[in-house]
Amino acid sequence: MHRRDFFTAAGAAGALAIAGRTATAQSETTAKGTTATSSPFSMKFAPHFGMFRNLAGDDPVAQLDYAADQGFTAWEDNGMGGRPREEQSRIAKAMERLEMTMGVFVLNRKTAWKPSFSRNNSEDRDAFISECHEAIETARRTNAKWATVVLGSRHPRIDLSYQTAYAVDQLRRGCDILEQAGLVMVLEPLNPRDHPNMLLAEMGHAFEICRAVGSPSCKILCDLYHQQITEGNLIPNIDRAWDEIAYFQIGDNPGRNEPTTGEINYANVFKHIRDKGFNGVLGMEHGLSQGGAEGEQALIDAYRACDPA
Repeated sequence: MHRRDFFTAAGAAGALAIAGRTATAQSETTAKGTTATSSPFSMKFAPHFGMFRNLAGDDPVAQLDYAADQGFTAWEDNGMGGRPREEQSRIAKAMERLEMTMGVFVLNRKTAWKPSFSRNNSEDRDAFISECHEAIETARRTNAKWATVVLGSRHPRIDLSYQTAYAVDQLRRGCDILEQAGLVMVLEPLNPRDHPNMLLAEMGHAFEICRAVGSPSCKILCDLYHQQITEGNLIPNIDRAWDEIAYFQIGDNPGRNEPTTGEINYANVFKHIRDKGFNGVLGMEHGLSQGGAEGEQALIDAYRACDPA
């Protein structure tokens, strides 16, 4: 065969092979009911509503469909408890179709910023118990397993030790209800720069409280953005608190944007978490460093770059 004929034949064969692969990829429909355009991430990174508005449009279900096509297998919505029931059900049905895991919503969104755990007040306890019952109903409609609890602000005239004990007592009462429904509240330490005077700021304090409560329905939400600001030392603190951590949230510092935009080595942190056997959700509770569709694509690219697959 002449050289020219060889390359002509090889080119034709290659074109046929590429066309075949393309056709296969285009016709390959996953169990989710949509055509996958990207392989799934190796970890359950969970975007939130609005994160892909430019690329997917304003409709929540369209955003879920788009995220699933990009390889995301989980979703997070802090405000889910405040959505109308019909909307909760619509979102839940879409996530079930897409085989996406529901992340956290905020359990005590009405009282999170008050001294609601620090003063041994019966009205605070009653309000928290009521919110636990409401959270159970939200979780049932949305297939949620975790709900964030913020322990509110510190009392200015009570020793921290007493405030901690009051919080433990109140959380135990909540767990009596949540355990029966299989819902886990995850306590979130918040950094004192962005949220001064909060009762819970450090991982060690969260660990102490969870150990004292002693319930499978009371665990830690490790928000890596907050903890980088508060105390750093992320991997050693993850290791020390590991048995009580049930959920992670993500955000780089400074800026609270996507990984690779700040000082945290997220590729190493994600690999460490995965290698320890974590298979839960990592909520993408951050903004975007760039605007528009370009910024949304940059976010996806950043997670691809840090995915320990």
